[in-house]
Amino acid sequence: MNLSDVDLLSRDIFIPSVPHAWFDLLRRQAPIHHHDEPNGPGFWVFTKFDDCVALNRDWSTASSEQTRGGVVGLEEITPEERELAETAQGAGARMMLTMDPPDHTRYRKLVSKGFTPRSIRLIEDHLRERTQRILDHALKDKDGEVDFVVDVAAELPLEAIAEFLGVPYEDRLKLFNWSNRMVGSEDPEYAIERAEVQQAFMEMFAYAHELAEDRRTSPRDDLVSALIHGEIEGDKMSEMDFNMFFLLLSVAGNETTRNAISHGMNYLLDHPEQYQMLVEDPSLVSSATEEILRCSTPVMYFRRNITKDMDYKGVQLKEGDKIALYFISANRDEDHFEDPHTFNILREPNEHIAFGGGGPHFCLGANLARMEIKVLFDELVHRVPKIEKLKEPDRLRSNFINGLKHLPVKLIAA
Repeated sequence: MNLSDVDLLSRDIFIPSVPHAWFDLLRRQAPIHHHDEPNGPGFWVFTKFDDCVALNRDWSTASSEQTRGGVVGLEEITPEERELAETAQGAGARMMLTMDPPDHTRYRKLVSKGFTPRSIRLIEDHLRERTQRILDHALKDKDGEVDFVVDVAAELPLEAIAEFLGVPYEDRLKLFNWSNRMVGSEDPEYAIERAEVQQAFMEMFAYAHELAEDRRTSPRDDLVSALIHGEIEGDKMSEMDFNMFFLLLSVAGNETTRNAISHGMNYLLDHPEQYQMLVEDPSLVSSATEEILRCSTPVMYFRRNITKDMDYKGVQLKEGDKIALYFISANRDEDHFEDPHTFNILREPNEHIAFGGGGPHFCLGANLARMEIKVLFDELVHRVPKIEKLKEPDRLRSNFINGLKHLPVKLIAA
């Protein structure tokens, strides 16, 4: 295997599995690697833990700003694609994910109150009740034979995000379908025309607008009301700003946690002795959660954009260069983790960067995601001491999201 074999732009290579052998090679031979791009200038690939952390925190040099290129997508986009995106999202539309301080700081301050550890602890009982209902349905109505991704892993994040946003329970599947159409549009199962992707954006924004209008006239004790009536240094959030935040929370809060839970189940099915350890000692669920996050790393990379010419460890980076911080590689860095390719729920310490390597863009929903994973597996090991895999999982065709689409299993209740 040579560096010339590495093609991280290929979506198909990620269908069988994440190409960890490529990342191993890059960390050994070229931890800062210039990756070619068929119709563009290429991009720099960073695969080591310390580099991903350092650059993720250095927002003034490695920018997330949409005007510089944003955080998703490594290939140059055509003018037609840019026009389509602006039509769907609104010209000049921005979200926190594609802002740098000080704008990012102001917006994050407004929304972060709903995501503190204390706020998340207050809804733990509610999440647990929802999880019990999800498992009841899986065990009784489906007689234990379920698609773990669709019937179990997808449900709790959907209900949690719907709860945060004040979306009625019966509308939660709308969030699921919109996010699948936006994020999974390159997968054959979800493949749709660009116009349909645009339609998904418009449908979501229309729904967000109705929700915002309702809270303007009838505020409630929910995050939407806080955003609509809150102020950012004297300014209220604009309609498009709210739409983009609704999009960010709906997609990020749904896709990532769903995939972490799904991968976690698959790892435990492949290591039944570790699932048995959890059954016998549920207190291990906390450490298992961190190992699930490390090994799955649902968002495989984020892009940043260099703001000035600089020398980074002997590599000359130029203003405007695209860089990709591969968290999924950093989380298996041999210099940071012992035996990194081994799934081990007893791993200690486990300072992974599945939520980003610190800095202003550390995942806003990290506390919520951890809580959801812990609650779900805690309830699962108490009620379902044995699970059989009926078929290997189907993976999402994506070089950005490390996703599972289906995982057929048989849940055998206590």
